[in-house]
Amino acid sequence: MKPHLSTTTSQNLVLTPQLRQAIHLLQLSTAELEAEVAEAVASNPLLDWVEEGDHGSDMADSSTPAPTEPGPAEADTSHSADEDRWEHEPEPWPERAGSSSAREHDDFEHSAGEDSLHDHLLWQLHLGHFSPRDSRIGIALIDAIDDDGYLREDLHELLASLRPELDTTLEDALPVLRRIQQFDPAGVAARDLGECLSLQLRALPESTCGRTVALQLTADALQRLPKLGIAGICSETGCSSADAEAAVHLLRSLNPRPGAQYGALPSGSYVIPDCVIWRQQGLWHVALGAGAMPRVAIQRDYQQMLRHTGGADADYLRGHLQEARWLLKGLESRADTLQRVVRCLVQEQTGFLEFGPQALRPLTLRSVAETLGLHESTVSRAVARKYVRTPRGTLALRDFFASGIDTDAGGSASSTAIQDRIRQLVAAENPRKPLSDARLADTLKTEGVPVARRTVAKYREALQIPASHERVRIG
Repeated sequence: MKPHLSTTTSQNLVLTPQLRQAIHLLQLSTAELEAEVAEAVASNPLLDWVEEGDHGSDMADSSTPAPTEPGPAEADTSHSADEDRWEHEPEPWPERAGSSSAREHDDFEHSAGEDSLHDHLLWQLHLGHFSPRDSRIGIALIDAIDDDGYLREDLHELLASLRPELDTTLEDALPVLRRIQQFDPAGVAARDLGECLSLQLRALPESTCGRTVALQLTADALQRLPKLGIAGICSETGCSSADAEAAVHLLRSLNPRPGAQYGALPSGSYVIPDCVIWRQQGLWHVALGAGAMPRVAIQRDYQQMLRHTGGADADYLRGHLQEARWLLKGLESRADTLQRVVRCLVQEQTGFLEFGPQALRPLTLRSVAETLGLHESTVSRAVARKYVRTPRGTLALRDFFASGIDTDAGGSASSTAIQDRIRQLVAAENPRKPLSDARLADTLKTEGVPVARRTVAKYREALQIPASHERVRIG
């Protein structure tokens, strides 16, 4: 067969620098976003902060809609007894993130503990509908993951440490490990660098340019990659030079330490909520907080200068102009995704906002992702280390999610609602004859929530409620 040239048409998703930046910005907390934007403003002469009343620049605006103007962020609900009190909640604050006036209002700030990698993984584990046995294995695996996101401990030794309380084998643990490796952040729970990069590649769409060749390299030639070069990659994988270059570019864009991004906020630090939720005239409203959309702009003076400049100066300004535009579009994308997710949470958890934890419905990342047409990891990034100001105080977006238990009535009850009911039952018990876990389970069953005694014990311990024999009070 003679060699010949031919052209083909195909569609590939390229992980562009702009897309990578959008993913990066989405997972940042408000404090981290403010620091990121401040660094960009300091390093890019075309970017500058925009003060109130300045309309002379191309900017990303953080202004919020007035509560009196209904919009697409509203969710219609019926009036409750507390409506009059809730309807007079303050309006969303207009100050730009980082401004002194925004920080002077203690009501807008919330004391936040450290949101560690382990906390983030355990939260996803509890939403994953694992069996009690698999859940215990999962907790042990997550505890062994280091701060970089790797599972470096030998699995045989790890499983041996669970005996005799839990007799399990490697065949039992591997399926649990594979499910944890699908958690956010992508690449977590890998046992080496190759597996870490491979997990991140598999999380990308199959049409991503360079993905297939990059997967081959992570499996067979990662250590030898610096010596191979483009020609060596082509020879070893049988791909074209363009595919080899795309694969190398894709590998360089991955994160070799996926867990390092968590735990950045020190314990006791303060965060400014990303969104605010309020109720007015029977409707729930959602608006972005000041920190979710920093007020930055491209200076038009430099844009005009670019038209009259040539050579190296023009290349310098053109490069910074492109970076500035990417940042503004990334901020807009982050704000849009965040607002869509919060709107969905408000629609799904109206009862939680009205009546508290006892009315929290079962809700998972997957169900929100399916409703919005997003990837599950995108929703996870959008809610990680994000807070919202509500009439019930400043809450973490993770508080709107809960696993569920099927009820006798054909519906389901969230684990948070069950825990709240256990707390109520214990608070109302006879101190001389405290309710045992079995009695609590029987009471919940009569209310239509069939939970096992061991489940009640687990929830009681999570609430830090002592066992019944420790709660006895005489006199």
